[in-house]
Amino acid sequence: MKLFHIDSSVLGPHSVSRQVSAAIVDRLRQATPSLDLVYRDLTQIPLAHLSGSHLAAAQGAPAPAELGPDLAASAAVLNEFLDADIVVIGAPMYNFTIPSQLKAWIDRVLVAGKTFKYDANGPQGLAGNKRVIVAISRGGYYGPGTPAASLEHLETYLRGVFAFMGITSPEFIVADGIQVGPEHREKALAGALQAATSLQAA
Repeated sequence: MKLFHIDSSVLGPHSVSRQVSAAIVDRLRQATPSLDLVYRDLTQIPLAHLSGSHLAAAQGAPAPAELGPDLAASAAVLNEFLDADIVVIGAPMYNFTIPSQLKAWIDRVLVAGKTFKYDANGPQGLAGNKRVIVAISRGGYYGPGTPAASLEHLETYLRGVFAFMGITSPEFIVADGIQVGPEHREKALAGALQAATSLQAA
């Protein structure tokens, strides 16, 4: 069993999503010590955003030599994702959506013929054999029924992306209101960490 752990917060040790994603990984590794762990910090080794040259190369055009490292990075992150049985993602909300670092990663794994395909019935996901667990942190309250619910483009976006790849039941552990005040932050973090330690092992 392979576990692929990704963090995308720019806040380092001060990040709530990093603390919760680490707790998720700890829980899973305690339950299954033989898990093979691969870790990628998208802020320490950021992926470049897609360029026209990259898209042209993906469609069969000759790739300029300077694009070589970028194409190699694309292949590496795609293989990390494809090889994983479990994917754990730390995903904070930045300006109502995902960090740009995480978007750059998604652009490298949402690949036709690899994680989805089109047929006569429309798009078909090809990565549905994975368990995906996402640790979300949000500064305010964006859940259903809240005044800011219409601005929630983090969990909703990730659900759509993973469903497109065939992963229809991703799991989310949410820490909400962490910027409302110290007490709210402490309560949200404690609740999320408790949820992480209570995760079903398999």
